Amino acid sequence: MKFAALFALTTCLIAAPLAAQQDGKPTAKAEKSDTPPTAVPDPMRSVTRHSGTFGGTRVAYRAIAGDTYLKDKDGKPLASITSYSYIKEGPVDPNRPVTFLWNGGPGSGSLWLHMGAFGPRRVVVPGDARDDGAPPFPIIDNPDSLLDVTDIVFIDPVGTGFSRTLGDTDPKNYWGVTQDAKSMADFIRLWLNEHGRWNAPKYIGGESYGTTRSAAVIRELEGTYTDVSINGIILISSILDFSQAADVPGNELGYVTNLPTMAATAWYHNKVADRPATVEAFAAEARAFAIGPYASALLKGNALTEAEREAILPPLARFTGVSQTYLRQADLRLSPSRFYKELLRDRGLTVGRLDTRYTGVDYDAAGERPDNDPSFYGIDGAYTAAMNQWSREGLKYSPDLTYSAIGGTRDWDWNIAGGPRGGSGYLNIAPWIGKAMRENSGLRVLVAQGYYDFATPFFGAEYSLNRTGIPTDGRIEWHYYEAGHMMYVRDEDLRKLSADIRAFIRKR
Repeated sequence: MKFAALFALTTCLIAAPLAAQQDGKPTAKAEKSDTPPTAVPDPMRSVTRHSGTFGGTRVAYRAIAGDTYLKDKDGKPLASITSYSYIKEGPVDPNRPVTFLWNGGPGSGSLWLHMGAFGPRRVVVPGDARDDGAPPFPIIDNPDSLLDVTDIVFIDPVGTGFSRTLGDTDPKNYWGVTQDAKSMADFIRLWLNEHGRWNAPKYIGGESYGTTRSAAVIRELEGTYTDVSINGIILISSILDFSQAADVPGNELGYVTNLPTMAATAWYHNKVADRPATVEAFAAEARAFAIGPYASALLKGNALTEAEREAILPPLARFTGVSQTYLRQADLRLSPSRFYKELLRDRGLTVGRLDTRYTGVDYDAAGERPDNDPSFYGIDGAYTAAMNQWSREGLKYSPDLTYSAIGGTRDWDWNIAGGPRGGSGYLNIAPWIGKAMRENSGLRVLVAQGYYDFATPFFGAEYSLNRTGIPTDGRIEWHYYEAGHMMYVRDEDLRKLSADIRAFIRKR
């Protein structure tokens, strides 16, 4: 590869003087650049062999950690995608599934699902919403990995983990809803080529923005004539319709879809009068109130009478755990950031965003919004340490790069013009899943939601996949967990999540 680059450069330098004179007539001299092309290194890859017990079954597997280069039509490397493939040893079983997984952000590496849920090794953090503290963090064998039922490929999109652009390629070419999805679909095709798995059952899935990515990737895989048919999509902590998160005056939808998560959080922190025995029961009450009386009141806007306003305040206070006085001052509209600060203000605590079971202590208790998210800084150190330790020491893949856990991309292109109805002004890509299901009768969807997740509220996920055009023939299954965005930090929920997905894969 280095020789080819040197040959191309030498050819250009030789050709330049010849272009300076044609037919005996002098022409403008080509300028010689003082900046040499950026060298592209050879791809790194490590293969190691391991064994473990997963789902009660002993599995010998090989791990392939390393780079896959995406190239242009002329074979020029443009970007390197790092992946971690775990493949069962032995002859290829044509019926053995392969599952491609990623996280979200956008800008997040796959370390959360990799080292927290489904990889053969995982890091242990407190499951009861306590801070992870300082190292060393326990990294243990993971009996809840899915390797007994599927090979697994964890993928870090460009700009995350060790994945990056190469040479002079602009990274923004990969930082957008569609651009990112195209690169992931390209990677999947290359992986299937390399491993001879084109006719294997295939699953894709992700967490958070990774569910957005999953919808965009299914469009790239199944929406063209070079079809890659998929058996199932795994959506963990879903965000498909971003209109719910649009903090725009006059947009009432987010208040409606957020309210059941507020209710679950108030229930967890014992801020509910006449508290039901289970969070499931209270969440069911909150759903009915949110889509009924509460939505009706908000949609009336200034036409809401004073009597109607006073009638809605007591149940709204009960479901949110926030005083009627505060809710009256907020005009019945309680934003998430205000809720994080207000719910436990009397205790001098804030609640988390990714997982509202977590609590934090701010600089002072007087502010309107929290200083930070205790459910993120409560786990991030452990995951970053575990990912680097396992990759560099366990898998022997140790590039001279910093692993970017999250935040490695900028200026994300959210434009999806030519996509679902509404185009780029209304970012809802759930219709892409509906279209894929209508055109692939074997495609099923699993949705996993935490009751205490405020980043991607469970009622918002339900709303997104309950719209016109989404098949209602039972191919979407729902599962709920008593934790937050990363429900697998709680051991009981990791076991349940693993069992739910294992059963989903076996159902094919």
